[in-house]
Amino acid sequence: MQELLSEIKKCTVCSAKLALGPRPIVSASAKSKIVIVGQAPGSIVHNTGIPWNDKSGENLRNWMGISTEDFYNTDKVAIIPMGFCYPGMGKSGDLPPTKECAPLWHKQILNGIKNVRLTLLIGAYAQSYYLGNKAEKTLTQTVKNYHTYLPNYMVLPHPSPRNNIWQAKNKWFVTDVLPELKIQVKEILK
Repeated sequence: MQELLSEIKKCTVCSAKLALGPRPIVSASAKSKIVIVGQAPGSIVHNTGIPWNDKSGENLRNWMGISTEDFYNTDKVAIIPMGFCYPGMGKSGDLPPTKECAPLWHKQILNGIKNVRLTLLIGAYAQSYYLGNKAEKTLTQTVKNYHTYLPNYMVLPHPSPRNNIWQAKNKWFVTDVLPELKIQVKEILK
């Protein structure tokens, strides 16, 4: 696994598309039990090199009911975004993740993890890639039907503070989905 991660950290496949250049952010070990598949690192994560090291990461850890120490313990949690590098800024936020990373690297990483118990699919890009035609027409419908994808996948919106409005409109997410997520995470990591 370490050889593969070292190879990924040197990747420059889509460097021409990246405003700040390549800096692949990914973490995993052969022992990871939970896999987090998100979108792509933001600018703060690009600068620090630490995945989910921003307000979205704080929110995600709270949603999961997990300590920072456990979250960054690769024997417990693998972090494999759809795009490994910061894609740059668009009109209304970060650009979508680059399309090269997932087909190039995900299967190789996941083949090296021996005992995945749960994969968190965060956002529409991850859900579309992994669920294909099993995803609902919208992210909201997919997340509302989260139980359909268990025990393998837990589907979530992005934990960005920008999604607070979505959460306010979809109160069932806090009352139904987040308690189930915490139960799943606690059970897997006990």
